[in-house]
Amino acid sequence: MTFLAVWLLLAAQTNKTPPNVVVILADDQGWGDLGINGNSAARTPHIDSLARQGARFDRFFVQPVCAPTRAEFLTGRWHPRGGVYGVSTGGERLDLDERTIADIFRKAGYATGCFGKWHNGSQYPYHPLGRGFDTYYGFTSGHWGDYFSPPLDLDGQPTQGNGYLTDDITGKAIDFVGRNTKSGKPFFCYLALNTPHSPMQVPEPYWKRYQNKTLLPVDGTDAMHSRAALAMGENIDDNVGRLLAELTKRGIDSNTIVVYFSDNGPNGIRYNGGMRGIKGTTDEGGTRSALHVRWPGHIPAGTVVTPVGAAIDLLPTLAELARIPVDSKKPLDGISLAPAILGANSLADRNRVLYQHWAGKTSARNQTHRLDSQGRLYHLATDPGQKTDIKDREPDTHQQLTNAVTEWRRTVLRETPLLEIRPFTVGYSALPRAVLPARDGVPHGGIKRSAPAPNCSYFTRWTQPADSMTWQVEIHEAGQFEAVLHYACPAVDIGSAIQLACGKSAWNGTIAVAHDPQARGAENDRVPRKGESLVKDFKTMSLGMAELAAGPAVLDLRATRVAGSQVAEIRAVELILRK
Repeated sequence: MTFLAVWLLLAAQTNKTPPNVVVILADDQGWGDLGINGNSAARTPHIDSLARQGARFDRFFVQPVCAPTRAEFLTGRWHPRGGVYGVSTGGERLDLDERTIADIFRKAGYATGCFGKWHNGSQYPYHPLGRGFDTYYGFTSGHWGDYFSPPLDLDGQPTQGNGYLTDDITGKAIDFVGRNTKSGKPFFCYLALNTPHSPMQVPEPYWKRYQNKTLLPVDGTDAMHSRAALAMGENIDDNVGRLLAELTKRGIDSNTIVVYFSDNGPNGIRYNGGMRGIKGTTDEGGTRSALHVRWPGHIPAGTVVTPVGAAIDLLPTLAELARIPVDSKKPLDGISLAPAILGANSLADRNRVLYQHWAGKTSARNQTHRLDSQGRLYHLATDPGQKTDIKDREPDTHQQLTNAVTEWRRTVLRETPLLEIRPFTVGYSALPRAVLPARDGVPHGGIKRSAPAPNCSYFTRWTQPADSMTWQVEIHEAGQFEAVLHYACPAVDIGSAIQLACGKSAWNGTIAVAHDPQARGAENDRVPRKGESLVKDFKTMSLGMAELAAGPAVLDLRATRVAGSQVAEIRAVELILRK
């Protein structure tokens, strides 16, 4: 297929109903976790069918961890350009001057919905409702501590999940598809799944099928962890099947583009096609993802795309397929892969270089080679395990990629505000409720987090008046704010007096009602968790109203009197604009 033929094919859609778009993003699913990629222990027929009925990328790359990949999908730009440099404590937030794929599709008249794990900022306008989405259901943190009926966010308000989280968010995405099909409005649906990210929890029927499953032999694998990941993968596949069935039921499958990929490599050593590296590494195995794109009647079935692609390419690609102009505020780093997806299988620059970066390490990938973060060169077609350094054998390629990495780090990394304090945003009339979780706060004195990983943690060991918790905040609008504390405290320790100060204002109160829930979540783990906190059902306590001025401030929570052995455990503080 020539480029002219591709253009004519797309142009023919101009007078027809715009295509719907469904993007499904798995969390921590490795390339090798799919049956189509050679894993005989994996059952993923619906995900595999997207490739057989559409296009499958041979080499598609993402970043080593979650938030950077999500930012690149949303913007079509390398994640450091958007200020994303971490996965928690504010480093996951996407700069507010970045325009997202949802902004672009909504401007074109699409209904936009996001369901599941967001991971690019929690407080409005970092919240999905401030980034181009009309509706949101899920959790904005990097991971959640329990996948069975957890507390969630529905359009900025607290709600309770219903059942297993992956099933629940898929159900909400299906509802979104149904509503907009009835209205006749084209839709952009982003289903951001939470699995197989740990904690390794999956409903019993899936676990029973995998707990004794024979796995492909891989040195260093944790068999039970791998089985849990594959069980979670089968649950994902069933949910993909539910969504595809809804498209068929509604008669819109031929007018819906469905995209499936993952945000990084596998979250443990398991079958991954012999590639070196897992999640968190910039090697091939830590950054290669499946990418399947189905659009019946438009994308030839069984298309295999051989030019390399990356998450930064999805925004321009989907915009071109949908015939939507990309009104981006800033230049894109990604390119449209639409010609390759539609069967042309050639790109203007087959020698392009893609970059993977995390924790100060950068690697580079062209069509055939990878330069790893230590400057070693590998030919991936013959050496997927990156075992033989060939930099002395191919000095020109080594120098080309070394120069490319140097330039990328010079021009792109300098845009990342590694030392900049970006306050957490509070006081927006568009979404008056700002939740400031323990994840975003800083403990002082003897206070500790409930687990090493900040996401989903809470503050504990608050025992002294000298102890405190602080949040750097930016008050957008001055006004009257209600402060709400999310706490737990056993009956023996009630009676402590606390003060929450912000600038020249303060709220005072006494923890007078006992609330002592048991930590939970471990009972649903198929393998012991390593970094995620257990969870508790915290009680809310209003501290009343106070006037806050606009501008930067420090929110400071401390005790003025400690009545028992501890003050309380704190999950979050809410500031709600009530003016």
